[in-house]
Amino acid sequence: MKSVFDDSKPIFQQLAETIADDIVDGHLKEGDQVPSTTELSQFYQINRATAQKGLGLLVDKELVFKQRGVGMFVAKGAKALLLKERQADFYKQYVLPMLDEAKRIHLKEEEILRLIRGGNND
Repeated sequence: MKSVFDDSKPIFQQLAETIADDIVDGHLKEGDQVPSTTELSQFYQINRATAQKGLGLLVDKELVFKQRGVGMFVAKGAKALLLKERQADFYKQYVLPMLDEAKRIHLKEEEILRLIRGGNND
């Protein structure tokens, strides 16, 4: 099985992002049980400590919680928290640079909105 992870960042971070994606996409809902460290390590063919560290990131961000002796579960409000965080990141990564460039090339607000809606009208 080929790994879904790449060399862009540590595997535990990529694992945490994969699980967070599952929460955002609705594959994991509030209260759903998250795969165990063992299940994750076997499925992705990674070290158990790596899987545990990835889950630990999600616990630290209060996206999942541990229920002693039972497992880990998606926390209440996890999807809303992730959406808010990702919307802020989207604004910083894409919208602000776009607006800076639009200002640089003297695009007016109406022109920007027209371009966003897909009307190039060359």
